[in-house]
Amino acid sequence: MDWDKIRKDYETSKSTPKELAAKYGVKVATLRSRKSREHWSRSGEAPPDTDNRNDVATKTKNIATQRNAAAALHVIDISDLTEKQKLFCTYYLQRYNATWAYQKAYHVKTDVAKTNGSRLLTNANVRKLIEQLKRQQQADIYLTADDILKEYAKQAFASLGDVMDYRVHEEMATDSEGMPRLDTDDNPITRHVTDIFLKPSDEIDWSVIQDIHTGKDGLVVKLHDNQKAMRELLDRLPEPIDTDIENDSFLGAIGKAIKHKKHEDGGDGEN
Repeated sequence: MDWDKIRKDYETSKSTPKELAAKYGVKVATLRSRKSREHWSRSGEAPPDTDNRNDVATKTKNIATQRNAAAALHVIDISDLTEKQKLFCTYYLQRYNATWAYQKAYHVKTDVAKTNGSRLLTNANVRKLIEQLKRQQQADIYLTADDILKEYAKQAFASLGDVMDYRVHEEMATDSEGMPRLDTDDNPITRHVTDIFLKPSDEIDWSVIQDIHTGKDGLVVKLHDNQKAMRELLDRLPEPIDTDIENDSFLGAIGKAIKHKKHEDGGDGEN
């Protein structure tokens, strides 16, 4: 991926990170992370914080070093590797298990894979390709603390109503022979029946679902643990600083929960 080209496009155009991500086929989170780490800027934008110039210089130097290392890796001629050797490299990065990776790539028995997998790892070009793929993998999954907080927030406040819907209809009650059941006035007896179903796929945030399967009684949907996600948020969010916090029952409850947890952990529970 030519990140220098993407950066130049960002700095010389008015495209948003989302538009650039779609244009170059990269993840928005990855693009934003690089923009933040490498201090991309446009004319008219506020420049990066330069209060600590030594720190900025150090970061710039580290970025340059990383670019040089990445450029060196791109020099590798992977045409020297067979397709199965390339497959081995990609499988190896999934589990870091040479035997399993060799079996998946070559479709051989375990004893053969155990011997040949270890041997293949000593191949210089294989090792170089693995390192190259590893660096790309790390760049693609780069996350910030804000990304993690957002995921916990989604899990903490998700409900089944976000992923499921229902429809109620009337149905005529019947006897064992399929004949309509009548009340004392000979009127057909009806009952309300509720059908529960998933919302359309494009309306569901699948990241809040932990498990979904069909059980003996129908569809089973399990969301991530709300309480666990809330505890994680309490550990990471700053304490409320609003002086009128006691008048806000919601913020007050959060503040009390934080203080109570600090007290349990051995702290004094005070700011």
